[in-house]
Amino acid sequence: MKKIIILSAAAMLAGSVYAGGYRISMQGQRQLAMGHTGVAVINGNAESIFFNPANGVFLENRFSFSAGASALFANTKFQNSTYNWTNSSENLGTPAYFYANYKISDRFAVGLAVYTPYGSAVDWDTDWQGSHLVNNIDLKAFFIQPTVSYMVNDYVSIGAGLIYVNGGVEFNRNLSRSMTDDQGNRSDVTLDAKGVTAWGYNVGLTARLDDYVTFGVNYRSHIDMEVENGEATFSDLPDFLKPTYEGTTFSASMPLPAELTFGFSYQINEQWLAAVEMNHTYWNKYESLDIEFSNGTSSVNPRRYKNSNTYRAGVQYTPSEKLSLRVGGYYDETPVRSGYFAPETPRNNSLAGTLGFTYNITPKLGVDVSALFIHFDEFEGHYDHYIEDGLPVSFGGTYRSAVGSVGLGLSYNF
Repeated sequence: MKKIIILSAAAMLAGSVYAGGYRISMQGQRQLAMGHTGVAVINGNAESIFFNPANGVFLENRFSFSAGASALFANTKFQNSTYNWTNSSENLGTPAYFYANYKISDRFAVGLAVYTPYGSAVDWDTDWQGSHLVNNIDLKAFFIQPTVSYMVNDYVSIGAGLIYVNGGVEFNRNLSRSMTDDQGNRSDVTLDAKGVTAWGYNVGLTARLDDYVTFGVNYRSHIDMEVENGEATFSDLPDFLKPTYEGTTFSASMPLPAELTFGFSYQINEQWLAAVEMNHTYWNKYESLDIEFSNGTSSVNPRRYKNSNTYRAGVQYTPSEKLSLRVGGYYDETPVRSGYFAPETPRNNSLAGTLGFTYNITPKLGVDVSALFIHFDEFEGHYDHYIEDGLPVSFGGTYRSAVGSVGLGLSYNF
């Protein structure tokens, strides 16, 4: 019985931590509207420094500021026709960002980026058919990134930034498919890790190959989120087990994968700009999650995620100094291997469409608007590595997911 509880809690956290789920690509309304391209796009405001720190020195204005937020609507439906199981999860996320860039000289600039690339939730019905894997999860993380950029010559710049992360995760699930307290209530556990901090870095290069074509490349490092003394709260346990698990804490290392992005933009003429890029995410770093509990037990939980790519494209049309219109899209590959598809972070390959516009109220102040819709392929997915009574138990069915968002931002340059 003790082993069941420990393995259940450990496997729960392993499935929840950032692994592919709704990793939010909404770090700027202008860039999001162009299919979230940006590594080689210098789009007139401070958003550019998130996508590539080398872009900062190419901004025209001495001071550039950008801030915004989005409302993210996520919906997932689950069905298992064999057992006539159905359930759904509907959730709202609010990713936000703030960027500032200061050109100290024509060849040197400094900047600051604050953003939330993780901030979504999954909330299934309590005690649903997959409750032994997850009832709900809430991820939050704030990234703070100071940057510098230097223009090597009239055509090439380099940039770098430190990344400071502060975040946490709260996750609840039932301890098994059948365990209850003496009154018949399902036993569950909540793992809560707050104030988890870590450091990383990113480096980039921007090259204007000629008057029309710009090339950009950006690398964001792998980051390990180390949890120490996270809180594990067990509820509705059988009376004979309560003394063993009161005051239990846990420690774990949660990986955020490295990313490499490169791409091109093409200034077709004064009105039209096009961009394409590819993002490669090194999910293979996430082989397993090792968890140590304060009562002396531990667990190793395999995940075996694979590296994945995202392909992005977008265009911008500027008919006047007041207005810019944008449209784009991207295709995002799942990092989840067959047999590891779990309802903690339900996702498969997805296709996104984006659009938006900027309206310049004054030459200095602009309003940025974006909209996004993500369609996930309908998928028959199973998780085959949940252990109960020493044996693997498979859980799965058909998942249908969709995500939509609307976003608003302000840009100020002078």
